[in-house]
Amino acid sequence: MVSATIIESWNRRWATDEGRADFLEPHPEVVALLPVLKSRGASAALDLGCGVGRHSLFLADAGLDVEAMDASATGLEVLRQTATARNLTLEIRHADADSLPFPEATFDFVLSWDVIYHGNLGDVGRRIAEIWRVLKPGGLFQCTMLPWRNNNYGVGRQVAPGTFVVDGDEHHSQPHFYCDATTLLALFSGFEIFRLSQHQKRKPGSWHWNVVAERSNERPMLKR
Repeated sequence: MVSATIIESWNRRWATDEGRADFLEPHPEVVALLPVLKSRGASAALDLGCGVGRHSLFLADAGLDVEAMDASATGLEVLRQTATARNLTLEIRHADADSLPFPEATFDFVLSWDVIYHGNLGDVGRRIAEIWRVLKPGGLFQCTMLPWRNNNYGVGRQVAPGTFVVDGDEHHSQPHFYCDATTLLALFSGFEIFRLSQHQKRKPGSWHWNVVAERSNERPMLKR
């Protein structure tokens, strides 16, 4: 579960224009997937860990029925105000990623951008299992994960296999889990990989996995 300290740090970030500046436009990888979603007839979408809602707003503007969910009340309030200003309708829910308050097979698409790798291997595995549960068979899940080539891999204290904490760093004081391709594929045992690539963010060396996976009928094996 995300700690109160981490949530407070995100609340502080979302409360300022400067803190929100890098989180206002949808990521190109998400934009690029929209034609695929349209071609598959996707209608119900969950933006898990939506922050201030850059992807929720994009998906709602594209005509999807969106549930936007985050643990930061400040981020959700910014999203609520932006959606109202843009005359967009979406459901906004204050909750975290560890226990999704939805029935099985609710969504055609789940997006979780820069969210589920906060924790250890077991945390990530349980979150992926929950996402599998709320996806319809054949639904798509798009997310980011952290690869070993990321510059922060191995920095700070190792608190679990592949998991590091940097004391005194507001963002990295929360555990971050890093994995190779073999571990990533094992985590997605309940899915068929649709797309798998790596991209860098603005900072050199900030490599992330970009994963798009289709929910299969086989329940994923929970990692501990």
